[in-house]
Amino acid sequence: QRVLLLVASDVDALCACKILQALFQCDHVQYTLVPVSGWQELETAFLEHKDQFKYFVLINCGANVDLLEILQPEEDTFFFVCDSHRPINVVNVYNDTQIKLLVKQDDDLDVPAYDDIFRDDEDEEEDSENESDGSEPSEKRRRFEEDVIERTMRRRQRREWEARRREILFDYEQYEYHGTSSAMVMFDLAWIMSKDLNDMLWWAIVGLTDQWIQDKITQMKYVTDIGILQRHVSRHNHRNEDEENSLSIDCMRIAFEYDLRLALYQHWSLYESLCNTSYTSSSLKLWSVQGQKKLQEFLADMGLPLKQVKQKFNSMDISLKENLREMIEESANKFGMKDLRVQTFSIHFGFKNKFSASDIVYATASLMENIEKEGPETTNFIKALDSLSRGNLDKLHQGLDLAKKQLRAIQQTVASCICTNLVISQGPFLYCSLMEGTPDVKLFSKPVSLCLLSKYLLKSFVCSTKNKRCKLLPLIMAAPMDVEQGTVIMVGIPPETESSDKKNFFVRAFEKAADSTNSRTLHNHFDMSIIELKTEDRSKFLDALVSLLS
Repeated sequence: QRVLLLVASDVDALCACKILQALFQCDHVQYTLVPVSGWQELETAFLEHKDQFKYFVLINCGANVDLLEILQPEEDTFFFVCDSHRPINVVNVYNDTQIKLLVKQDDDLDVPAYDDIFRDDEDEEEDSENESDGSEPSEKRRRFEEDVIERTMRRRQRREWEARRREILFDYEQYEYHGTSSAMVMFDLAWIMSKDLNDMLWWAIVGLTDQWIQDKITQMKYVTDIGILQRHVSRHNHRNEDEENSLSIDCMRIAFEYDLRLALYQHWSLYESLCNTSYTSSSLKLWSVQGQKKLQEFLADMGLPLKQVKQKFNSMDISLKENLREMIEESANKFGMKDLRVQTFSIHFGFKNKFSASDIVYATASLMENIEKEGPETTNFIKALDSLSRGNLDKLHQGLDLAKKQLRAIQQTVASCICTNLVISQGPFLYCSLMEGTPDVKLFSKPVSLCLLSKYLLKSFVCSTKNKRCKLLPLIMAAPMDVEQGTVIMVGIPPETESSDKKNFFVRAFEKAADSTNSRTLHNHFDMSIIELKTEDRSKFLDALVSLLS
């Protein structure tokens, strides 16, 4: 039996896919891999392959809609869904036959009880046909009246039940958020089957790091999951330090680290990394002259010469690098950056190559959304998938170069949006729109890049604004999608607060605003808080959102 793998375009999905591919290889399962970037591609892929395949595995797509209704599959088709999108559609949860959800047992799904949302209608339909059995007319009338009362009561109960059902479902489906990373769920599966390898563990780590970098999970969830993975890491990577077991050259090992939260700093210069990491650039307000001065003070406080800071990290003096993390952390605390170090993992291939988990996430995401056209759409997906294998270091380095370009582009766009006051308060939310012709605007027609930009921009705006109310607002960001068709891509992200639970309420708001104004929108992304919209409909759509959320 061949299996069809449908994989969404995000790093966590790619990592889960790598783990599953390795498991399939162990058991000699034949499969076909189809990358899907949205609902339309998912439907097309299903229609093309539904005659040849009975088993479909969906990674990071499919859990948050009613799959059977969208795809209308045959009775003997089975779906295995491993998806971190929440809330999971209730029909998928309670369908025992065709849909199998892969979820970690301790994941709290908060699904409403079956009886609250489904009921059997058989008992409604029995209109008791009273056969005339020659009884007294008065008897008949009495029975008829009882019948009418009973039916009215049943109708009323049903109406009350339906109203309550709507309320329960509204509460359940109100916010979009993310559960455990799919790569971690797949690794758990491998571990239960006793087939977990060090490579699979690394992919699980990268999947989790992707969720953290994309800001999809809370700090608490991240730290908890890091703890779970740390136990696996020590199980897989302990070695006796005697002669016989010393490392061979091409060996791979994973280590837990308390590393700096600076993007790609080991493959860049420290200076570039400080300038292009959202956390440091927003804390120091690097888009302003004041901020640039502060950066110089920060470097002076650490006692690092500019010449050293601006050259490649690899070429820095060994003596400086030895206790660099402690030096940076100490100075960062004085400058109000209390969280500059973060728990993470790094990987060593042999003696020469060392990467941290976040390096891999940035590189893989950049390869996947590379806008320099080379061949068909799926080339980027395949390249990104390949860069996760340790044999393909050249692809990984290509990804790192692209990632640096992407981070620079994001930082420059953030700076220009803030300096030219493009972030406007609309009342219940902040709004920022990139114009056609802005540098790098093409990059931001891609969902992952646009989301990263939005999150960086909101962080920086919160640091730069004096208005206390604006600090608590969510942000809607729009960028040109397709100029010829006249569409924009729009994303809504939750407020940037310390205690934020990362739950996104824009999904329902977007749907309602589109319905009430008849705006021509396309809800094609697996992340439902990203939509495409006709440019002419933008203003009426935004007006509807303002009145909805006020």
